[in-house]
Amino acid sequence: MTVSASRWDLTNVYPSLDSKQFKSAMKKYKTMLDEMEAFFKKAAKADAKTDPKKLGKLLGESVDRFNDIYKLSGTIQAYIYSFVTTDSRNKEAMRLLSEYQQMSVQASVLNTRFTAWAGTLGKPAIKKATKTNASARAHEFILLEAAEQSKYLMSEAEETLAAEMTLSGGSAFGKLQGTLTSQMTVDFELDGEVKKMPMPALINLRSHPDESVRRRGYEAENKAWEGVQETLAACLNGVKGETLILDKKRGREDNLHASIDSARMDRATLEAMLGAMKDSFPMFRRYFNHKAKLIGKEKLAWWDLFAPLGKTDKVYSWNEARDFIVENFNKFSPELGAFAKRAFDNNWIDGEQREGKRGGAFCMGVPGVKESRILANFDGSFDQISTLAHELGHAFHNECAYQAGKTELQQFTPMTLAETASIMCETIATEAALAQTTNRDEVLAILEAQMNNASQVVVDIYARYLFEKEVFERRAKSELSADEINDIMERAQKATYGDGLDEKRLQKYMWTWKPHYYASGFSFYNYPYAFGLLFATGLYAVYQKRGADFVPAYKELLASTGEARAADLADKFGINIRTKKFWADSLAIIGKRADRFCEL
Repeated sequence: MTVSASRWDLTNVYPSLDSKQFKSAMKKYKTMLDEMEAFFKKAAKADAKTDPKKLGKLLGESVDRFNDIYKLSGTIQAYIYSFVTTDSRNKEAMRLLSEYQQMSVQASVLNTRFTAWAGTLGKPAIKKATKTNASARAHEFILLEAAEQSKYLMSEAEETLAAEMTLSGGSAFGKLQGTLTSQMTVDFELDGEVKKMPMPALINLRSHPDESVRRRGYEAENKAWEGVQETLAACLNGVKGETLILDKKRGREDNLHASIDSARMDRATLEAMLGAMKDSFPMFRRYFNHKAKLIGKEKLAWWDLFAPLGKTDKVYSWNEARDFIVENFNKFSPELGAFAKRAFDNNWIDGEQREGKRGGAFCMGVPGVKESRILANFDGSFDQISTLAHELGHAFHNECAYQAGKTELQQFTPMTLAETASIMCETIATEAALAQTTNRDEVLAILEAQMNNASQVVVDIYARYLFEKEVFERRAKSELSADEINDIMERAQKATYGDGLDEKRLQKYMWTWKPHYYASGFSFYNYPYAFGLLFATGLYAVYQKRGADFVPAYKELLASTGEARAADLADKFGINIRTKKFWADSLAIIGKRADRFCEL
């Protein structure tokens, strides 16, 4: 289903890619980097014995300069990406992205140098110094974290080389995957008419009410992926091969280590969460099997996972989707509702499906104007409304930080906590919609949307975790063929979905179009989604008890997610995330939804 939707507008950021303002911003970025480099050459001469007041001033000026650099670079990057992600054939945007990335190597090197310097200073000296300077004191957590992470740096020459080489290595392979998958189209017969469909639109047919359409879409999708699987396998091998080498050189314990540190959590928390997720599989399989029964099948095939239930004839227009979200957000908080309305009214969202546009959805902050922009592929389904609510949650997260006056460094939020507001907004929309109706078909449709989403974030995310873990283990020994990668994916799905799906009708090509696997700078771009769902579910339970009094503390939490470890922030709500019980309790809430679903 292709439904008319908006395109985003960034003309308040820069008039155009060839405008004087944009060119000036690119020039200023380079100047700021050069000035930072000159400053740092002098600043880095200070050591742990330097007078605390002098050191505090140097640290304060360092973070101030970095904040200015990241504010400008974040704005430039978001602006360029607004073209690249919606039109991969825009050669000028691709050229400017390359130019920007070349310049950003210098920023990466400067950040690495700063981290190494923080390590030589040591935590005791940093703590003394931050007491003497306001900027340094406001960034103490970040400075101490840099000192800790300095243990996992190569030499300066090696880090510089790695930053330069990734442009034609891991990052280049990631770019190739994005370009290739966004430009693919398939001729597909829909409603008696053969249409040239971009891959995101074809993938979205998985939620079509007609099984024959879903199955043909699945078959057409797989045929298309088969034609490019070796190219995409080369991309995956390139990204993971680079990561393996760099993790080893940096002294990481394994390929999960950097991800855990980046997530600002520990292995005990991850193991507790994964253990609870695995324990919940029988509940989700019960849901899958009941859904199969409702659609008249013994077992669900992959193309049935997103089959709509209940009121299947409802296709939301763009305006109906907007009104639904704004109305339900208002019930949680008038501020949240007004914010969502502003996002729609000011064309912050690119929802239209079209050729050359990347699949999926994401939200990006535009720090220069203190706004966000959202990419989606809207098809009129309730699933896509949930996606819009999710991405608007990310945007509200950014808004809370902007309102609190947080700096760019203070806003660097780990993925685990970055999903808090997005999942919360999904929950708000679906729970509110569920409360508004007693009609069986509508209740069934909403519960199905809730359970489908939860199954993807718990069951499928666990499969992706297993998949990536094995890919790393085997890639360390040799490159993997597309057939081998397909086999790993299928076995991961069998291990998690179990008897909830027809094991002969899985999706071995799931790895081809998910951009997360091709992020050279971030491995295991999966379990944080589960963290976000379960953490937000636990928070929603707190909200149900506290009501409106919960909102101010929640906003404060969102504003400060870049300034503390996950466990410390959770403690403020009386939540202990290092125990399996918390995760199991959140999953039990989802289990009650499954029970209600299975009663229908």
